[in-house]
Amino acid sequence: MAQLPYPSALQNVREVARSDAARIAQVCEDEQLTYGQLQQRSNAVAQALARLDIPAQTRLAYLDLNHPAFLELFLGSLKVRCPLAPVNARLAPPEVAWILDDSAAAVLFVGRDHYGLVESIEPQLRHVRLIVALHGGHARWPAYEQWRGAESSVDPGGEIVEDDDIIQLYTSGTTGNPKGVCHTHRTWGNAARAAWRFNESLFRSDTVILVSLPVFHVAGFNPCTFVLSGGGRIVLMRRPEPVQIVEHLQRHQVTNVMLVPSMILAIVNLVSAGQRFPALRQLGYGAAPMTQSLLAQAQALFACRFEHVYGMTENLGCVTNLPPAMHTAESGKLRSCGRPYEGCEVRIVDPDGRDVPADTVGEIIMRSAWIMRCYWNQAEATAATIRDGWLWTGDAGYLDADGFLYIHDRVKDMIKSGEENIFPAEVENAIYGHPAVADVAVIGVPDVRWGEAVKAVVVLKPDARLELGELQQYLRGRIGGFKIPRSLEIVPNLPRNASGKVLRRLLREQFKAVVS
Repeated sequence: MAQLPYPSALQNVREVARSDAARIAQVCEDEQLTYGQLQQRSNAVAQALARLDIPAQTRLAYLDLNHPAFLELFLGSLKVRCPLAPVNARLAPPEVAWILDDSAAAVLFVGRDHYGLVESIEPQLRHVRLIVALHGGHARWPAYEQWRGAESSVDPGGEIVEDDDIIQLYTSGTTGNPKGVCHTHRTWGNAARAAWRFNESLFRSDTVILVSLPVFHVAGFNPCTFVLSGGGRIVLMRRPEPVQIVEHLQRHQVTNVMLVPSMILAIVNLVSAGQRFPALRQLGYGAAPMTQSLLAQAQALFACRFEHVYGMTENLGCVTNLPPAMHTAESGKLRSCGRPYEGCEVRIVDPDGRDVPADTVGEIIMRSAWIMRCYWNQAEATAATIRDGWLWTGDAGYLDADGFLYIHDRVKDMIKSGEENIFPAEVENAIYGHPAVADVAVIGVPDVRWGEAVKAVVVLKPDARLELGELQQYLRGRIGGFKIPRSLEIVPNLPRNASGKVLRRLLREQFKAVVS
């Protein structure tokens, strides 16, 4: 296998713009953007930022869903040595204000859906010197296209500084305030090399990747930047709508896609008999467990290679991978998320940091050359998460005798019922097999006798019915009796964050009444 020629999106966009300027880099909302145009527009962004005389490494904020200009902003910011700090577009005004204050962003690029939100917090923005309206049409803020279009498209040049931060991605904030995760050219480049060694199809010039996950999350950011570093094409969707995903897969002859299991479930339930995706080479999934029954349905529908990836923002989503060859019932590894990427070490430890035996659940810790530099302005949180070079993930899981990793849950989501430790994912996997269940989350709720009791929160399939007794009977013999839910709640949908993970914290708050 040849070496990855440009382990940098910035370097490769410059190279392709010189050698093949007409090659399509991005398609978004029916607008095509060539590599030549991407280079020129990002140059103009850099020139406009340079005019503001902002010191290197100053944060620049982005608040929107997936916008066609995101990559122009990302690359333009790098050309003046400033990292972009995307803000989760689903946050409430106080949360957005907190992130903008925490990052000390000097410039805010905001989409039309959030004009009103930003106006409501504008007096609180102590550091923001300029607000740019990405869609235009604002009475006071300059329109992005005019702001960028007024500048020269000459590349400001400059060498890449390996230890410069290039992106500050905020964690989802399922507990407490989000933390800004800082990644450098060096950590991103190391992650790109690891991903390339596992899946070189992402880095081919003939790759067409569909990106529906949000670019403010590592699951949307990585595919965009990895594909640019290989010279491929990005089909960027504003938001992940199942009907549009199906249409884009077929219309744009997409070769690669990354989806979360909840979206795969929606597509499987949506697609009519006979629909096919002949161009699709590989489907990646992660961010949440996928049941074996759903995986089998997805494999039958998409008829392509499947890969399961596990990681988090702090390690650019690259901890383990389950390659396509292992996606068979014969492998016996379908419930695992694979082995570590080359260059990554994984251990399972007890609360004191001691390694536990194979097949024993503990906390997952990992070490690699692409761990985050730090949590922005949070030295204590950084020190608590990175200890002696090992990143403590907060995820619970185990390694089998062959070195395959199995994820149970976040450590904090473990249910402690009497003397038993119960991991929700194991119970959820059993419940998913019930023919009435479309989606499920399992949580611990207060119990006067046991401390916590298992509760199932279920989304039913259309026209289906389910009662607690029926569910309990179904689960007997499938999981231990102490793991069977003592209560059941039927809901229309489950709360999820931008990466598709169920927000169990919200469910625990909603159903916190003590079980007698």
